[in-house]
Amino acid sequence: MKILIIIPAYNEEENIEKFINLLTEQIHDNIDFLVINDCSTDNTKEILLKNNYNFIDLPINLGIGGAVQVGYMFAKEYDYDIAIQMDGDGQHKPEFIYNLISKIEDGSADIVIGSRFLNNNNNGFKSTFVRRIGIKYLSSLIKFFTGQKIYDVTSGFRAVNKKYIDFYANTYAQDYPEPEAIVAAIKNGGKVLEVHVLMQERTGGKSSINFLKSIYYMIKVSMAVFIAVLHRNKVN
Repeated sequence: MKILIIIPAYNEEENIEKFINLLTEQIHDNIDFLVINDCSTDNTKEILLKNNYNFIDLPINLGIGGAVQVGYMFAKEYDYDIAIQMDGDGQHKPEFIYNLISKIEDGSADIVIGSRFLNNNNNGFKSTFVRRIGIKYLSSLIKFFTGQKIYDVTSGFRAVNKKYIDFYANTYAQDYPEPEAIVAAIKNGGKVLEVHVLMQERTGGKSSINFLKSIYYMIKVSMAVFIAVLHRNKVN
């Protein structure tokens, strides 16, 4: 199977090289990776060029949703069977990639989410206390609207099959998209599954989400989830 790892990156000069070096040590030859440089203003592009990494350089900043959708469009164009999202800040551990892939390959799920919160596991980085409260709230909101409990609704570590590569290439939330993408998939009959992973705190740089953005995030995502419940896109 052809497998593509999509890595959105915005101002990740402190992380991207270390992350990709670790990634390439652990993936097999049938797995490609593509960095989407989301108009970084630091030296991210220069690092990508220096190392001859595969990347797309966006001329304007699209945000995480737009950058990821570009990756899905690439995966669709080049006929990949599985696409995996991983953040460029080093939080996602490459050793868990095959846990996600296996559930796609055996047909257990259309979308597999790498979850920090399964089985009351206390290892690994769980995010900040405030964000964990927000994640629990969004998890309950999605359960209310869809009937399915997803514990790590904001995880950007996920894999999808060919059907949902096509789906997300055509329609993908543009602003804080992870919860919306889950709802859209479930409402369109997609099988969504979580598997246990460990994550680690970013090793450099700063998160783009501060306290005020966290408030905006909760309001915006709550409204977006409600709209996603009402809106149904066709999956080919």
